[in-house]
Amino acid sequence: MENRQPPAGWTLQQIRDVSGDTRAEVLSPDRSVVHCDAPDEVLHPTLVLGFGELCIVKVSHDDDWYMGSLNDDGSVLCWGVYDDLHEALRGL
Repeated sequence: MENRQPPAGWTLQQIRDVSGDTRAEVLSPDRSVVHCDAPDEVLHPTLVLGFGELCIVKVSHDDDWYMGSLNDDGSVLCWGVYDDLHEALRGL
């Protein structure tokens, strides 16, 4: 079984407290992720936090956190970008 951990320095409870969403969970990064401004460019997630139909994604090529919709097939369409996780969680 895959061991999915919150980002370094965070607990799942802290993520739930800052976001205000008790549904917060760490999801598998094994999924298709794109940004609406560049739908042909596939992002490579290293961490995915799920909040019902919304999610926050950390990708391998930069330090930003992407916010998007979690689709029924498990893919993610992102529309927002945040400088840090705390800011992204507050943006939910």
